[in-house]
Amino acid sequence: METGSREKLLEILKKFRTAMLVTHASQGALRARPMALMKVDSDTGDVWFMTSIDSGKIDEIESQPEVNVTLQEGRRFLSLSGRASIVRSRTKIEALWSEEAKVFFPQGKDDPSLALIHVSPREGEYWDNEGAAGLRFLVEAVKAYVTGTTPKTDAAQHGSVPLNGGQAGDARVSAR
Repeated sequence: METGSREKLLEILKKFRTAMLVTHASQGALRARPMALMKVDSDTGDVWFMTSIDSGKIDEIESQPEVNVTLQEGRRFLSLSGRASIVRSRTKIEALWSEEAKVFFPQGKDDPSLALIHVSPREGEYWDNEGAAGLRFLVEAVKAYVTGTTPKTDAAQHGSVPLNGGQAGDARVSAR
């Protein structure tokens, strides 16, 4: 059920530079790891990360492509749920390459172990208590404290939005 604005979610998503990628590890455990966002597709909310093809997260994604991406900075929070796929396209790697990635890939964009993780989110949820929304929340929090109730929020502060992604099939390595 949509309770927020797709535009608001995408606006907030574009402000982040790092995320936690949550995958399914062995025996059903969840595993989160920090990742640098290489690109956010402004129309779909798809997110892209760089990784080594030898990383454990590759096996985890290939065996269970359902993932979660969580993002937090200051008083903004965002969660994306969807499907991940592994992309080895040299053209796409070159398009997303940044010199910052050279820290992890000293051979540069031509490093044969370099791969991309593409997450196509099915749904997203945001909490934005920055700026005016934060002041509104503070006023509502004080009122709630005094009256013994919970604070009210609006779609500018919190929303859950279907994104219709995550339908990419399985997570086999692609040359996209």
